[in-house]
Amino acid sequence: MWILGLDTSTWTASIGIVRDGEPVAERCLRAESSHALTLLPLVEETLAAARIDVSELDGVAVANGPGSFTGLRIAVSTAKGLAYAVGARLVAVPTLEAMARAAGPRPTSVCPVLDARKGEVYAALFRWRDGGLERLGAEQALSPRALADAIDTPCTFVGEGVDVYGDLLRELLGERALLLPPGALPPLGGTVAQMGWERLQAGEEASLEELEPLYVRPSEAECKAG
Repeated sequence: MWILGLDTSTWTASIGIVRDGEPVAERCLRAESSHALTLLPLVEETLAAARIDVSELDGVAVANGPGSFTGLRIAVSTAKGLAYAVGARLVAVPTLEAMARAAGPRPTSVCPVLDARKGEVYAALFRWRDGGLERLGAEQALSPRALADAIDTPCTFVGEGVDVYGDLLRELLGERALLLPPGALPPLGGTVAQMGWERLQAGEEASLEELEPLYVRPSEAECKAG
């Protein structure tokens, strides 16, 4: 089973391909403005590296958020279009869960953080247990101080939010805060593809009509309209 994984939750687009759960190819590209013009060429490049045609895909997995609103819309619409065009199955993978998975097993809890702007981060808490990743809470948009108040044990923070708020988290949590630099986290495309394969194997599947980005909080336009 060939699975394509897409992630454009941040400025870095990442595409991965796995076959029966084994990594085959991965490519990433940091966008200067938008992923709209570069995502499909990056998909084509990754397919070429895997030496398969898009028609051979059995499934398309997409990191559906939270993250950049525009980036999420581009990834989800692209995933839907590809799945529809080739008759592949579609599956969603939460971005923060993929980040925690990509960081690998840790003796501490793991908290992926992305800069949500407006002085907030997108975050969720996970831990590794019995060789698997366990979710400890839902994705939230909250201030770094509120996040720190919710953590009372050693925690490894991962993701691009570490660049922006790492010093503050360390100030608030002291030795309980272990910071993994964003550059130490591998691109998510391969992880998304792997997790998508696992979810499809377990019978999980998203419909073309119902799959939507996981924004966590309303967009600026929705706030103004409300």
